[in-house]
Amino acid sequence: MKLELIAFTQRGKDLAHHLAEALSDHGHQAAYTRDGLKAEEWAERAFSRSEGLIFVGATGIAVRSIAPHLRHKSTDPAVIVVDEGGQFVIPILSGHLGGANDLAREIATLIGAVPVITTATDVNGVFAVDQWARRQGLMVCNPEQILSVSSRLLAGETVGFFSAWPIAGELPHGLYPVSREDAQVVLDLHRPEEDALWLCPKGVRVGMGCRRGTPAATLRSLLEEVLTQESIPEKAVSALCTIDLKKNEPGLQELAREWNVPLLTYSAQELAQVSGDFTSSPFVEQVTGVDNVCERAALASDGTLLRKKTAKDGVTVALAMEELHLTWKEHL
Repeated sequence: MKLELIAFTQRGKDLAHHLAEALSDHGHQAAYTRDGLKAEEWAERAFSRSEGLIFVGATGIAVRSIAPHLRHKSTDPAVIVVDEGGQFVIPILSGHLGGANDLAREIATLIGAVPVITTATDVNGVFAVDQWARRQGLMVCNPEQILSVSSRLLAGETVGFFSAWPIAGELPHGLYPVSREDAQVVLDLHRPEEDALWLCPKGVRVGMGCRRGTPAATLRSLLEEVLTQESIPEKAVSALCTIDLKKNEPGLQELAREWNVPLLTYSAQELAQVSGDFTSSPFVEQVTGVDNVCERAALASDGTLLRKKTAKDGVTVALAMEELHLTWKEHL
C-alpha cells in the first residue's frame, strides 16, 4: 500500500519515521510526508494520492483533519491512528474495504502495540465478506449491499453464496452454496439480476492493436463498446496488452493512465509462443511478425479467452480472464 504518515511532536515524529521504515521493509510504500503542512492540509493532499493515512498522535486531530474529505466507504483510503507512545493502533476509516483493520494489525505486530478493532464482524468473530473480498483481490461493485449481508450473519442467519470460480477450503460459518439466482452474495464478472452483493475479480486483460497515431478516444470507444456487449464492468480490467512495437503509442499510453492499469507489451516471439486458436491475419503477420496481436496479447499470461478479436476504426480488441486462485483460508 502507498502510505503517508504525519506526527505532531518529536516523540511522535521519531515513531512515524520508524514505522515508515518498518512498513517499507514489509512491502509497503511508506513515508513521513508532513513537509511543514497543517494537519488538515496534509490530510487533503494525502487523501487524494495515497491508499492509507497514518496519524501518530491524538484521534481527535485525525478526525477533524479527514472529516471534510470523506466521500464513500468504497473509495476512501484507510486511516489509522497510533498514539505517540506506540501503545495502541486504531483504524478509524475504511476498516474492511480500505484495509485499515489489517493494516492496524500489521502495525501493532511491528511495534508491539494493541490493535483496537471495533467493526462488529471482527468483534463477534463473524465472516466479513468485504474484508475477505479485499484480501482476495476482488472488487465490491455495490458496497451498499454489504450491510444487509453482514447484518444477517451478525443475527445468526445464513447467507447464500455463489461463485463462478472454485474457492479452496471450506465455506465460512454462515455461508452456504446456492445457485446464482438464489444467492445473496455473487462472485462473478457479470452483474447479478437480483439485489445480491456483487463481488467481481479485477482480472480482465485487454488485448489491443491499432494503427499508428490512433487517439485514446478511439481506443476507448471500442473497448467500452466491447465491455458493454459482454456485460463486464470497466473496473474489472487489470491491464492493457499489446505487442512491443506499440509500447510508445501515445493513445495506448494515455488510455492506460486514464484507466489506471499497466500497459504490458510482448515481443512477436513471445506472442507467437502463446497457444490457442486465434484469428489469423496475413497482413498483421507481415507488419508485426505474428499472425494476431490482440488475442495473443490478452492470453500472454495464460487464462481464458472471453472475447475474440473485434475490429473497428483501425483498432482491435480481445478480452481474456486471468487465472484466479481463491481461498477461504484467510477469511478471519
